[in-house]
Amino acid sequence: MDYQTHISVQNLNVHYGNQQVLKNITLNIPDRKITAIIGPSGCGKTTLLKSFNRLIDSVEGVKISGRVLVDDENILDPKTEVTHIRKKMGLLLQKPYPLPMSIYDNVAYGPRIHGIKNKKQLDEIVERFLTKASLWDEVKERLSQPASMLSVGQQQRLCLARGLAVEPEIILGDEPTSALDPQSSQRIEHAFIELKQDYTIVIVTHILRQARRMADYVVFLYLGELIEHGPAWDIFNNPKQAITREYIKGLIS
Repeated sequence: MDYQTHISVQNLNVHYGNQQVLKNITLNIPDRKITAIIGPSGCGKTTLLKSFNRLIDSVEGVKISGRVLVDDENILDPKTEVTHIRKKMGLLLQKPYPLPMSIYDNVAYGPRIHGIKNKKQLDEIVERFLTKASLWDEVKERLSQPASMLSVGQQQRLCLARGLAVEPEIILGDEPTSALDPQSSQRIEHAFIELKQDYTIVIVTHILRQARRMADYVVFLYLGELIEHGPAWDIFNNPKQAITREYIKGLIS
């Protein structure tokens, strides 16, 4: 199966102090697909994800070598302007962090920063991206209420809408459903499956059932090493490496 590449990782090594967290990672992340990064806790999944938007820069003592190309631009190059890289990427964390303002203002926040002031235009943006995040019907009558009044699952979808409103190309999710109840998790999963028509989506998940349900492409890490990667069906049904088979069967965790 042929995929067009959106993110290309080349010989990526990451050290936190004396500890090497990622070891010579080379892989391509396909465009407009859902890629799931799987592997046991502490294997480097989140570090790999955060290398895609340079969030690991903020970790004290971090050392990075290699290249990460996004749209053929090496985002690890010291000359690269980080703000414009991060604008390309929305990030959903494990726990939602809505801004301390209304539902409407959470979604309008990014567009306003980028110069959009027209009320009608902002209204259209808020409706469009709340709809994309499968939240509009639930909140359209109470947009002026504080975002903190929403349930945790609704807050996560609000954070998704807020990220989409600055029109990224890529959505990153670091275990984005781990703090949610099953129904809210399902809504996020369904939103992602619809969004992949327009966005490249990369998620870290420790839930193999979720990766099976959602992923088009799977990356399996173990102890900081890339064991294998490929189309989800191949990884789950015909893995090449014994350690991948053991992990998928639940024999290692």
